[in-house]
Amino acid sequence: MCNLTESKFNLDRRKQKGVEYTPISEQAIHLCGTPRLPEQLVFENLQDSSWISRPLEKWMDAAGITKHITFHCFRHTFATLQLSLGTDIYTVSKMLGHTKVTTTQVYAKVVDELKNKAAEAIKLDENILKENQKILQSN
Repeated sequence: MCNLTESKFNLDRRKQKGVEYTPISEQAIHLCGTPRLPEQLVFENLQDSSWISRPLEKWMDAAGITKHITFHCFRHTFATLQLSLGTDIYTVSKMLGHTKVTTTQVYAKVVDELKNKAAEAIKLDENILKENQKILQSN
């Protein structure tokens, strides 16, 4: 279960048997609304963790988003964005609650694939390349 207080997200990690304290940005807190009391859960009245997708489905419908998205998709997006924006893999690993950095490395592979794709994204016209080569050779 998870609690949201003023500046951090408290997550009860059942797999790792402990509580993980993860800081969240001021913007994220603002988007979440009024901070709750420490003993209040972010998603109250859920019978079990599998019910967490129900409020998400309502939010997606309200936003007009028809693509199937799960909370786990948000984890993937979060990790990939953090790595793409320069956050080191160790920090991302800890923010995701991974006990081993190797678990987080799958996201680094996604970022590497994006970099490789980006490197090939710009294609110059062959005529422009030939003109540039002529200019460089004449200097």
